[in-house]
Amino acid sequence: MAKEKINEVKDCSIKERFNHFWRDFAQQWQLQTMAIPGVVYMIIFNFIPIYGLTIAFKNYTVVDTISNAEWVGWKNFDIILNDKYFWQAVINTIGISFLKLAFGFVLPIIIAIMIYELRDSVFKKTIQTISYLPHFLSWIILGGMLITWFSSNGMINQLLDLLGIQSQQNYMLDVNKYWWIAALSDVWKEAGWGTILYLATMSKIDPTYYEAAKMDGAGRIRQVWSITIPMMKNIISLNFILSVSGLLNSNLDQTLVLMNSQNQPRAEVINSYVYRVGLMQGDFSYATAVGLGVSVISVILLVVTNLVTKKLNDNQSVL
Repeated sequence: MAKEKINEVKDCSIKERFNHFWRDFAQQWQLQTMAIPGVVYMIIFNFIPIYGLTIAFKNYTVVDTISNAEWVGWKNFDIILNDKYFWQAVINTIGISFLKLAFGFVLPIIIAIMIYELRDSVFKKTIQTISYLPHFLSWIILGGMLITWFSSNGMINQLLDLLGIQSQQNYMLDVNKYWWIAALSDVWKEAGWGTILYLATMSKIDPTYYEAAKMDGAGRIRQVWSITIPMMKNIISLNFILSVSGLLNSNLDQTLVLMNSQNQPRAEVINSYVYRVGLMQGDFSYATAVGLGVSVISVILLVVTNLVTKKLNDNQSVL
């Protein structure tokens, strides 16, 4: 029925399509009115600023306007390709993002399944609340906690002393440990919040599937593997696509809080590099070129990951 309506609209003239639009709008005016502020927001803050991407191909300064700045073509991109500090930021971004993906993608699924399997509702809600809590704390607060914990006389070293391991190391100054600290602290902050979509999906699974599995002798683990996870494959695929496409979009707030002069060689990521070069040094054209390149690569990753997951899901796309 829906396909017939779409084909009918395609065969109409422009005037008839216009009439179709207003008729549909009148039938759903409450929902359409609620959507208007979001559309206006998108136009003002997402589509109009696209014009500013032309700065990437110009030699723009604060005394210029975007229109009268000198065109330099691909010069800014040539500088990027030969900038060793930028490529170090790329390596750091990819390294930290892959660690976050390896732990942060699977852990919310495991936590969601464990929470879903709990039968005591009070204990279940308590665990959910505790797991959500770090998400609502800013990186200023969490960063201060981590800096204190990993200091030479912090909680981590005190715990090691109790275990008989003598250590007075300040881990935040250890350049070789920063990737792990950044990745695992981000997972700690967001893992609980990431369970929401999975729990919502599991709440819609028909209980009769589990009853039938029990009658066939399936245990808890078998039910999770054969029913719960397959029923969540669409939302898992969607989250995987979004996670992979965001590999180059690192957490700027976290980096600015945890980075210091000692760990900067492994802590500097693309977003912090763009912030430092673009805003602090005033090289807006270079920073825009970096941002444009990252956006293009992110779109490519999105498309490729979508195609891969589509093949794995019997040619059914989740986007």
